[in-house]
Amino acid sequence: MLDIKFIRENPDVVKENIKQKFQEQKLPLVDEVIALDSQYRAAITEASDLRAQRNALSKQIGMLMGQAKKDPSKLQEAEAVKAQVKAQADRLAELEAQEEELAPKIHKILLQIPNIIDPSVPIGPDDSCNVEVERFGEPVVPDFPIPYHTEIMERFDGIDMDAAGRVSGNGFYYLMGDIARLHEGVLAYARDFMIGKGFTFCIPPFMIHGNVVEGVMSQTEMDAMMYKIEGEDLYLIGTSEHSMIGKFIDQILPEEKLPQTLTSYSPCFRKEKGAHGIEERGVYRIHQFEKQEMIVVCKPEDSMKWYDQMWKYSVELFRSLDIPVRQLECCSGDLADLKVKSCDIEAWSPRQQKYFEVCSCSNLGDAQARRLKIRIKGADGKMYLPHTLNNTVVAPPRMLIALLENNLQADGSVRVPMALRPYVGGMEILIPKH
Repeated sequence: MLDIKFIRENPDVVKENIKQKFQEQKLPLVDEVIALDSQYRAAITEASDLRAQRNALSKQIGMLMGQAKKDPSKLQEAEAVKAQVKAQADRLAELEAQEEELAPKIHKILLQIPNIIDPSVPIGPDDSCNVEVERFGEPVVPDFPIPYHTEIMERFDGIDMDAAGRVSGNGFYYLMGDIARLHEGVLAYARDFMIGKGFTFCIPPFMIHGNVVEGVMSQTEMDAMMYKIEGEDLYLIGTSEHSMIGKFIDQILPEEKLPQTLTSYSPCFRKEKGAHGIEERGVYRIHQFEKQEMIVVCKPEDSMKWYDQMWKYSVELFRSLDIPVRQLECCSGDLADLKVKSCDIEAWSPRQQKYFEVCSCSNLGDAQARRLKIRIKGADGKMYLPHTLNNTVVAPPRMLIALLENNLQADGSVRVPMALRPYVGGMEILIPKH
């Protein structure tokens, strides 16, 4: 969310940013919110003047009432001033009602205007314009066929989607045996990997209030992702970054406590609206999964440094598991409204012979901090807004696809990467049962 003062002083910049994000339908919002803000500030100014006048007139009434004891004519003068105070009170009530009406309208529009993107972001309407930056590791296509990921799991009696369908419907799964153990081993390895990078491990709440949801994401994302608890002001989290950033809502953090670097485990719940192709079935796009996440709250001048560091952690982790990856810079039209800059880390799929998304790293500038009223108290006593960033460490159901495909052997067994073996009881090879 942008500062209304910034919009007021830079309307052309805001409009050009909207155009670069290919959201021309939002252009009228800029003039609309500026007009509403002008009315709002005029009402506040007039109301403030009336309150000052009321205080002065109240003192005058008191003085005249005191004088009326000796001079009865002062009583009539006092009544005239009282009538003036009454008229101003009526006008003040009108202005206060106007303020109450305008404030939520302004806030609603501000929530819809996208954040200013970083100058380095490539311009394009959708993800087809995302730009590959760099590859890490050599993508390999083996000389034997690689089955679909659920078929690989079924060879180990590692997945039961039919039972999950009977219990919960489409988009759910049972992971079993060695595949379930591999899944949990990946999460435990990712946890320790981030702790080793100096991040504090956290298990956050898995449900959050509506004001936190509004603070961390756009309305479009919320409608497409979030499950609401019926009869409660609670939503199931779609990613733990929401409750992790929400941890600091309405807080004033001392500057010396920055940066806040946290890594969190959580289940995640998503509606995943829309039709998806065959490659997004199985456990690729599901309603429930588990994830290790990382977030950073830092000084504004440090946020781009952290952005670069965070996506590099993802590359390092995936390469430690022998998975080739690439960094893909997200274009302007593919950025959610709160994001200043974002990139995806994509893993190589030998079966598809292409890369697919496994991590998403984002710098949101001060947008979330402004919405959630997170402030930093500097050494000079002045307040300012921090920047917030987030990045996926691993989301194992999807990451398992890359892990299984890239470590599948010709005989159907799966080699366990060296770094992961201590987390799966020392197993070096998974032997299929079928």
